[in-house]
Amino acid sequence: MHAGPVVALVPAAGQGLRLQQGMPKAYVTLKGRTLLQHSVDGLTASGAVDRIVVIVPADLVEHTRELLGPTVTVVEGAHERTDSVRCGLAVAGDAAIVLVHDAARALTPPTLVSRVVAEVRAGRGAVVPAVPVTDTVKSVDLTGAVVGTPDRSSLRAIQTPQGFRADLLIRAYAESTDSATDDAGLVERLGETVHTITGELLAFKITTPHDLLLAEAITAQENA
Repeated sequence: MHAGPVVALVPAAGQGLRLQQGMPKAYVTLKGRTLLQHSVDGLTASGAVDRIVVIVPADLVEHTRELLGPTVTVVEGAHERTDSVRCGLAVAGDAAIVLVHDAARALTPPTLVSRVVAEVRAGRGAVVPAVPVTDTVKSVDLTGAVVGTPDRSSLRAIQTPQGFRADLLIRAYAESTDSATDDAGLVERLGETVHTITGELLAFKITTPHDLLLAEAITAQENA
């Protein structure tokens, strides 16, 4: 059992150019609030998080502090996501459990957050939400030619928040010298087991204009 404070890190220092909104993705608005605010709201509403640390571009630190209020710690991040997470870990203090959550997963249900924390509390070192891959996936070479078709029954799309025993995540970052697409990938490199739990469709990542339209439609329906 892992007792002690839960600290959630929200790296939001990237530009998110694929969303095509002319501003950092985390500050795009949805239903009158930024994606970052929605993500922080979900973490807070879970009742499972003791502190939230948001990592943002240097020129947006003060603005973000005003946006999120005094209960959220805001620190300067870096160009690469992994480096931003390092900045967050540096101020995680006495955390026993660390969550890393994408600001772009603005509609993530609070119940998913609490389920991840519960699994780590119960003794898992690393826990990630996962949903089955429904499309056929192909491996291709540099010319675009198909070189393989993985069995999709064993494939999962991974979401956030990803939850970790704090000392394990800190060690994973200390022993890594390059980047990874997610934090669990760094833990895997240590030879540690990463466990999955069932994810939520609403925890999708808002990356493209189509994703934003989908999020707007979902929130409009919720308010209808």
